[in-house]
Amino acid sequence: MSQQSVSTQETVRYEIDSAVATITLNRPDEMNALDTPTKEGLLAALRSAEQDEQVRAVVLTGSGRAFCVGQDLREHVRRLDSGEPPLATVREHYNPITLAIVNMPKPTIAAVNGAAAGAGAAFAFACDLRIAADNASFTLAFSQVGLSADSGASWTLPRLVGTAKAIELLFNPQRIGVREASQLGLINEIVPADRLNEHVAALAARLAAGPTVAYASLKASVHYGAAHTLEETLEFEDAMQTRCGTTADHREGVDAFLAKRPPNFAGK
Repeated sequence: MSQQSVSTQETVRYEIDSAVATITLNRPDEMNALDTPTKEGLLAALRSAEQDEQVRAVVLTGSGRAFCVGQDLREHVRRLDSGEPPLATVREHYNPITLAIVNMPKPTIAAVNGAAAGAGAAFAFACDLRIAADNASFTLAFSQVGLSADSGASWTLPRLVGTAKAIELLFNPQRIGVREASQLGLINEIVPADRLNEHVAALAARLAAGPTVAYASLKASVHYGAAHTLEETLEFEDAMQTRCGTTADHREGVDAFLAKRPPNFAGK
């Protein structure tokens, strides 16, 4: 597929190269803090990536020195002062964004290029894989401003580090450096900052060339199994295998294996 670029909002860049969609939060002077236009643009970009059959992998990243530092607190204060419900954004924006990332039927990669805090960290945790620059960091800043968790952090974080550690990190919103983040299991890989984009592009291209329906079914099975009994999970696995067994990619994978050649998956 030829390269194209679609700008959904000034504060969010949405670019497609081959079968990879890259969504870049683009408020570098504000460390990609999430004001309303940025949240709306991010959700629109995620929905575009989900609906585009040509897109087979999605990268989420930030511009400048930060991945995303969470809610734009200047906008938040204006809402507090105006008497508007300041946290209506959780239901209106953060919840649908989180669901769009977690339920994306294609592999998602967070390319964490710098600081990730609050909802920004939670959005990274919602992705399937997290590749971090060696200058990246994470902060679970919710309690620092007297708030509870949002953007799925109370769901994703325990699945990455365990319940006890998740509560500790949420109670103590201190900066987590990239080495500690790796030891905790928050990230999959550390890459030199000047190689992050190149490394993630190669990973995304490899995933985009893979069996897309199988990836979606694997994600669904893991999420389902985390909240259901073994018996229920076995039934779900059966349904997912039945689904995958009818795809052209399954037949291609079997034929390629028997022919001792690399498979050429079409994502169908």
